[in-house]
Amino acid sequence: MRRGRLRVLLGAAPGVGKTYEMLEEGRRLAADGRDVVIGVVETHGRAATAAQARGVPVIPRRVVTHREVELSELDLDAVIARRPELALIDEFAHTNAPGSRNAKRWQDVDELLAAGIDVITTVNVQHIESLGAVVEQITGVVQRETVPDAVVRAAEQIEVIDLAPQSLRDRLSAGLVYPAERIDAALSNYFRLGNLTALRELALLWLADEVDSALKSYRAEHGITGTWQARERVVVALTGGPEGETLLRRGARIAARSAGGELLAVHVSSQDGLRGSVPGALTAQRALVESLGGTYHQVVGDDTPRALVEFARSAGATQLVLGASRRSRLLAAASGPGIGATVIRESGDIDVHIVNHSAAAGGLHLPRLTGGALSVRRRLLGFAVALTGGPLLSWLLVATSSDETITSDVLAYQLLVVVVALIGGIWPALFAAVLSGITLDYLFIEPRHTVTIDDPLHALALVLYVVIAILVSWIVDQAARRTRIAKRAAAESELLATVAGSVLRGQSAVPALVSRTREAFGMAGVRLLDASGAVIATDGEPVRDGHCTTVPIGTGEGGPLAVLELHGGDLGTVERRLLDVITAQLAAAIEHDRLEETAREASALAETDQVRSALLSAVSHDLRRPLAAAVASVGGLRAAGPALSDLDRAELLETADESLSALTTLVTDLLDVSRVQAGVLAVALAPIDISDVVLAAIDELAYGPDAVELGLDADLPPVVADAVLLQRVVVNVLANARRHSPAGSRVRIASSRLGAVAELRVVDHGPGIPTERRDDMFAPFHRLGDTDNTTGLGLGLALSKGFTEGMGGTLRAEDTPGGGLTMVIAMPVAGRDSVDEPDGRG
Repeated sequence: MRRGRLRVLLGAAPGVGKTYEMLEEGRRLAADGRDVVIGVVETHGRAATAAQARGVPVIPRRVVTHREVELSELDLDAVIARRPELALIDEFAHTNAPGSRNAKRWQDVDELLAAGIDVITTVNVQHIESLGAVVEQITGVVQRETVPDAVVRAAEQIEVIDLAPQSLRDRLSAGLVYPAERIDAALSNYFRLGNLTALRELALLWLADEVDSALKSYRAEHGITGTWQARERVVVALTGGPEGETLLRRGARIAARSAGGELLAVHVSSQDGLRGSVPGALTAQRALVESLGGTYHQVVGDDTPRALVEFARSAGATQLVLGASRRSRLLAAASGPGIGATVIRESGDIDVHIVNHSAAAGGLHLPRLTGGALSVRRRLLGFAVALTGGPLLSWLLVATSSDETITSDVLAYQLLVVVVALIGGIWPALFAAVLSGITLDYLFIEPRHTVTIDDPLHALALVLYVVIAILVSWIVDQAARRTRIAKRAAAESELLATVAGSVLRGQSAVPALVSRTREAFGMAGVRLLDASGAVIATDGEPVRDGHCTTVPIGTGEGGPLAVLELHGGDLGTVERRLLDVITAQLAAAIEHDRLEETAREASALAETDQVRSALLSAVSHDLRRPLAAAVASVGGLRAAGPALSDLDRAELLETADESLSALTTLVTDLLDVSRVQAGVLAVALAPIDISDVVLAAIDELAYGPDAVELGLDADLPPVVADAVLLQRVVVNVLANARRHSPAGSRVRIASSRLGAVAELRVVDHGPGIPTERRDDMFAPFHRLGDTDNTTGLGLGLALSKGFTEGMGGTLRAEDTPGGGLTMVIAMPVAGRDSVDEPDGRG
């Protein structure tokens, strides 16, 4: 049976028109004579979408009862029994009701496809599994309904239903997506312009990757190895040398010349890890690649040109950037074509750029003829082999020699020279060569038993011995040197990777370094002391004073920053060099900790100073005003006594009462701010009706219909909050909004639900507050330029934010469409699970 074909309509957000497009396509195909049915369509109350469904046969849904709630789902068996040519299935990522045969709707669709039924379906980009974390970062909404990428990519056709973000917001504002009571909340949350732009870009990029993947599959299936320049892919070859930065910047400029160009950097390392590169330089170049928007890759291969070309072909590269050779002309002529020439010969249709740089064509450096790379023990062993092997070989050859064996005698002594060179390096090999030449001349060459060299060929033989010794010993020396460098680099890399891993897993940098130092060098104990002798960190056995190796760390005022003490063994030269890496890391970590501590102290002092200054200012002005009025009123009552009329006495008493009440309010606010900042706010949480709190706040402020416009959702569930604290928050926010509203306008209070959160929005059309100053409005003692000091200490919004967060909610400020400020009080809904996203995914 032929498997059905799947067509996916992909959207960036709800409301872009995926369901409408699906139904329109279904009607067109039905008009062309195809058997089309609607398996399931979610119109979400949109009249235009519902109108598109008219005239297309609908398979009745299956009703499922779950927890006394009736849910309607796709009737999979009915669709399969009907066997249409094409089924329209909305919301591909939908989760089926408990008890259904399949947990997800995309699994239902897979059964329809297996039955030979073509399917057109819809899905939003936020429901693609690999993009869930990115969408959560953009929108703040966790996606629980997802569909695997492989399922979507398996579709024969994927089409983006695109709509410009502002056009989608216009549709939302016009009521074409959500009902009126949900528009404000949607525009200010999920459907922000920045969110929609990011989601749209995400959808287009995902589809671009799908197209690229399909192109690669097609080329692989048809055996196409040539480069198709659909878009520029620039591969930059890095050697770990100083020219890397120049090459990367040139490659980035080449990629930037074409829209959608990609930058890839690749480093080829040999299988034995001995190819010369500077790990620090590669790390810096990798960071540069990422900052330029490219990707870093590392491949292993002893044939560098072949590895570069193979990687470029596998990546579909159109350009390959290499640096000019660092070899001199003499060395290049002697060693043949270099990497650049070989890559150009084998690159085929990939363009190769050879970029000149400051390190190109360096001078010729002869190798140093030293045995420094070999240990003293190996050199002594080489001398010992020469001193013992020479006499033994001479005894053996004398016992078996004849006039015909002179050639084998010469080769035997030559073999001895090679063996000594392999063991001890240059100096033992030279010693063996001279000793062998003299012995050969003395015992086997006429006139025997003399050291006379009459024949120039005999002198040439001695010279050949010396040349062979030099060449072999140089090779041995280089191999030993490279082996030592590789072991040291591997040890350093492993140690630093272990330390970095310890820090990333949550360990503090300094203790992690101390612990790994003890493990790396096999010490019994390690201790780190600061400049005063106090212990910063320790690991292993207690370190005894005077019985340890002491290493200074960094440089501070008057001495080192710290001292590292290692107990339990001596460090050799190689270990000392490796320890230098650790001490540098320790110095940086200690300095970083000190800077952090200084910053914390400075921040605490700055905050304390700011609060102290603000408090003094408040006490000197805001508290003094009501206190002075109360004192004056009481003083007048005392001074005038019986001479005051009843009306004057009542007026003075009223003034004193108002002043003392205002003073009490100000002192209460100060105490509340102190409790909020100290984290000791008493909160009594319980399910409450947010509408009751709003009405109580309006009554407290004595606002009438001409001041406040209500748009409360009657179906809003209770929220978890402290009724008293929430009322104080609403009073503060509403009073602020009313005070800053222009004359004749009303403050709007609306409530709505977004997932597991209920939002109360207090909207004014005043001057608003610049975005960069919104953090200041929630700081204590800030009035943002309000010179009306009769309104209090500037604690209202600071208290409101503290109270809201103390109850588990949030308080934020947003722009009001058309001008003004909207304060959003968000509180958790009582006893309900969160909803992943706004309704209406079509």
